[in-house]
Amino acid sequence: MQVEQKVAFDSDLIKKYDKAIPRYTSYPPATEFSTEFTEADYREAIARNNLRQAPLSLYFHIPFCETLCYYCGCNTIITKLKEKVVPPYLKYLFTEIERVSPLIDRNRTVNQLHWGGGTPNYLNAPQVESLWNKIQEHYTFEDNAEISLEVNPEHLDKNYVLFLRSLGFNRISFGVQDFNPKVQEAINRVQPEKMLFDAMDWMRSAGFEGVNIDLIYGLPYQNLETFRETIQKVIKLNPDRIALFNFAYLPTLRPAQKKFPIESLPQPAEKLAIFQMTIEELAKGGYLFIGMDHFAKPDDELAIAQEKGVLHRNFQGYTTKPESELFAFGVTSVSMLHDIYVQNHKNLKEYYQAIDENRLPIARGVKLTPQDILRRDIIKELMCNFKLKKQAIADKYNLDNFDRYFATELEQLKTLADDGLLTLKADEIEISPIGRLLVRNIAYTFDTHTPLRKDQRFSRSI
Repeated sequence: MQVEQKVAFDSDLIKKYDKAIPRYTSYPPATEFSTEFTEADYREAIARNNLRQAPLSLYFHIPFCETLCYYCGCNTIITKLKEKVVPPYLKYLFTEIERVSPLIDRNRTVNQLHWGGGTPNYLNAPQVESLWNKIQEHYTFEDNAEISLEVNPEHLDKNYVLFLRSLGFNRISFGVQDFNPKVQEAINRVQPEKMLFDAMDWMRSAGFEGVNIDLIYGLPYQNLETFRETIQKVIKLNPDRIALFNFAYLPTLRPAQKKFPIESLPQPAEKLAIFQMTIEELAKGGYLFIGMDHFAKPDDELAIAQEKGVLHRNFQGYTTKPESELFAFGVTSVSMLHDIYVQNHKNLKEYYQAIDENRLPIARGVKLTPQDILRRDIIKELMCNFKLKKQAIADKYNLDNFDRYFATELEQLKTLADDGLLTLKADEIEISPIGRLLVRNIAYTFDTHTPLRKDQRFSRSI
């Protein structure tokens, strides 16, 4: 079924605005995190925000993978020694839960839980159940809570999938990246087509409410026609949501990428053609472009929320859950409260040492100013719902006049409006079909942090 949606594609405009800017998973971006942020700051913030009684979103990071995917930029630990690394990690993770949970008002309920990595299904079934039980012991879940995890199909069987569903997980995601065997071999992520379709069949049979997949464009040996074949197979795979990521070639920061011959990477013009083709083919296959790099079926709750103008976004991506506070556990994980962000230590040694010394294992963080919170709200509205109601923002933040307060930003937006990326109306800012593809550039206008940090590396907007 082809869906009707206005997502324009103008290659000249995309080239003009294609620059390195934040993804705005958070605002301020993680570049503002500082080691001056203390455990006392975190404890005070938790107590202060308990008064708001916002619901909770929980994240648990399982950092281990058996093999390294050469494209990957995630914080992972590559080892096959499961029996050596998992028991101590779970021991420390449980201790972190026991330390943090009493600080949070028990009346605050959980509406979202996610296990990420790494590879969460690196854990065997008893280990999964022990972590599940520890979480249930310390938190109260809402009846309609979204409970999800990521899995690697290479280490999956039907019984494991059925076990996850019986435990209580209701959403699941896995990386496809590309169906082409040559590409898979180059990136060290070999997943035969049958393996991927079997995994999907098991997830559907188990009754998961939603199944998401990840794709990456710009990988070595990809071209327009081979990736078209991948997209056609994805449509047959029939996931509920699709995340399409732009591969960032950063061999200095990610040494494994040095394994890719530079000539194997698609040129910018071909990457752009791949991106355009993917949007068009997914629309023909029945998917709506939700924003930035996400697609969903029209009856998916993300699409419905966006249509109603109530879509939200947090560190885990797009969500329908309103204004939750994210508490994250495990090495390198990031918590996002209303007015602070905080990240745990990135390596196991420091993470374990902090817990051994009876400290919370935090490494850095940032306190948000009222100005940060205001601009975060604006950026979220633009990126999630593609429009901004000026008076709603003015009323929420007690601004005398939106246009006067943001006169500089509105003047900057005129250039983008002249290029057709948005329409500046008396009462709202509305992003155009072509502007949807460049929404990060629009959000950048309201960013007062990044323009001062010219030395920072971000992924390109397309």
